[in-house]
Amino acid sequence: MPNIKSAIKRVEVAKINNARNKAEKSKIATYIKRFKKALANKDIATAETEYKTVVSLLDSAARKNIIHKNSAARKSAHLAKLLSDAKTK
Repeated sequence: MPNIKSAIKRVEVAKINNARNKAEKSKIATYIKRFKKALANKDIATAETEYKTVVSLLDSAARKNIIHKNSAARKSAHLAKLLSDAKTK
């Protein structure tokens, strides 16, 4: 446990940021699950809507340094491929 006042404050700020980042990552995971569920049900229209939402969330998280920009790009590309494959079938 820190003894210096500024270190105590940094610990509190880190807790707040950790909770915020965790919530954002959980939100992204939830929307990815919704997207994949729509694909599994062969509901392409819903999947396209969910895809746009997920990509928006990923890009936003990458801008805020919640996730790495390459990680966001990789996930977006993977989801785009899943959507494209579902459309062709």
